[in-house]
Amino acid sequence: MADKHTLARPYADALFELARQDGTLADWSDALGVAAIVAADDSVEEVMHDPRYSDQRRVEFLTGLFGEAPEAAVLDGGNSKGTNFLRLLVDYDRVEVLPEIAEHFEELKAEFDNTVEVTVTAASPLTDELSARIREALEEKLGREVILSTAVDEELIGGAVIRAGDFVIDGSIRSRLTKLAGVLGS
Repeated sequence: MADKHTLARPYADALFELARQDGTLADWSDALGVAAIVAADDSVEEVMHDPRYSDQRRVEFLTGLFGEAPEAAVLDGGNSKGTNFLRLLVDYDRVEVLPEIAEHFEELKAEFDNTVEVTVTAASPLTDELSARIREALEEKLGREVILSTAVDEELIGGAVIRAGDFVIDGSIRSRLTKLAGVLGS
């Protein structure tokens, strides 16, 4: 099987274009977030690969699951585009790539919205003032609106690690000590 990201990209691209044209980016974003979680569940995977179920029954199973989550309304069977999307995934045995479809869709949406999600992991909680300063500096550097989230990892000892997709700034003391140990050990 090809790489899941490679398989997911055309689905996410087509779905993004459809949602952009319809003005339903937020609805699809929410629905795909739920779908990614649902598709990763082992019991869903079992149903998708159980030969006793027809493709139509699998689609009904999925729309029933999504009907339980208000955030996934476009996939609950009441939206023909959502049902057709699920039918396409079932027909081509691609339900398992829903997490990657959701991930790529979010990347496209962030680019369209000119936003970027950034996580700052620090050794201790950041103050609101420091968070705001970091956000402003990153917005200036990246040229995009920054959606900032923070996390605490006491093992960093001090400093912080900033992640924005593949872009990483590691200013942690743990990282500096590891580099120093490497230099001293050689």
